[in-house]
Amino acid sequence: MLDYSYLVLHLPRGTSRDMARRILTEHAEYGDWELDRLRLYPDGRRDVRLRRKIIRVSRTM
Repeated sequence: MLDYSYLVLHLPRGTSRDMARRILTEHAEYGDWELDRLRLYPDGRRDVRLRRKIIRVSRTM
Protein backbone atom coordinates (compact mmCIF):
# COMPACT_ATOMS: atom_id res chain seq x y z
CA MET A 1 0.00 0.00 0.00
CA LEU A 2 1.28 3.45 -0.86
CA ASP A 3 1.61 6.12 1.76
CA TYR A 4 1.51 9.78 0.88
CA SER A 5 2.48 12.99 2.62
CA TYR A 6 0.30 16.02 1.94
CA LEU A 7 0.92 19.74 1.65
CA VAL A 8 -1.94 22.22 1.69
CA LEU A 9 -1.48 25.63 0.06
CA HIS A 10 -3.93 28.50 0.48
CA LEU A 11 -3.64 31.00 -2.37
CA PRO A 12 -5.39 34.33 -1.73
CA ARG A 13 -7.89 35.79 -4.14
CA GLY A 14 -5.44 38.32 -5.59
CA THR A 15 -3.17 35.57 -6.91
CA SER A 16 -3.16 35.49 -10.70
CA ARG A 17 -3.53 32.27 -12.64
CA ASP A 18 0.04 32.64 -13.93
CA MET A 19 1.46 33.07 -10.42
CA ALA A 20 -0.51 30.05 -9.14
CA ARG A 21 0.88 28.01 -12.04
CA ARG A 22 4.44 29.09 -11.19
CA ILE A 23 4.02 28.16 -7.52
CA LEU A 24 2.63 24.73 -8.35
CA THR A 25 5.28 24.11 -11.02
CA GLU A 26 8.10 24.87 -8.58
CA HIS A 27 6.65 22.50 -5.99
CA ALA A 28 6.31 19.79 -8.63
CA GLU A 29 9.81 20.20 -10.08
CA TYR A 30 11.85 20.70 -6.92
CA GLY A 31 9.80 18.90 -4.29
CA ASP A 32 8.36 16.01 -6.34
CA TRP A 33 4.80 17.03 -5.38
CA GLU A 34 1.80 16.18 -7.54
CA LEU A 35 -1.61 17.81 -7.57
CA ASP A 36 -4.17 15.92 -5.51
CA ARG A 37 -7.02 18.42 -5.24
CA LEU A 38 -7.69 22.02 -6.23
CA ARG A 39 -10.66 23.94 -4.94
CA LEU A 40 -11.52 27.30 -6.49
CA TYR A 41 -13.94 29.44 -4.51
CA PRO A 42 -16.35 32.00 -6.03
CA ASP A 43 -14.40 34.88 -4.47
CA GLY A 44 -11.22 33.78 -6.31
CA ARG A 45 -9.20 32.13 -3.55
CA ARG A 46 -7.77 28.68 -4.10
CA ASP A 47 -7.07 25.78 -1.77
CA VAL A 48 -4.57 23.35 -3.25
CA ARG A 49 -3.65 19.95 -1.83
CA LEU A 50 -0.43 18.39 -3.10
CA ARG A 51 0.83 14.91 -2.36
CA ARG A 52 4.00 12.86 -2.75
CA LYS A 53 4.86 9.27 -2.07
CA ILE A 54 6.61 8.34 1.14
CA ILE A 55 9.44 6.00 0.28
CA ARG A 56 10.02 3.42 2.97
CA VAL A 57 13.41 1.75 2.94
CA SER A 58 13.64 -1.78 4.24
CA ARG A 59 16.80 -3.25 5.66
CA THR A 60 18.61 -5.72 3.45
CA MET A 61 20.96 -7.18 6.09
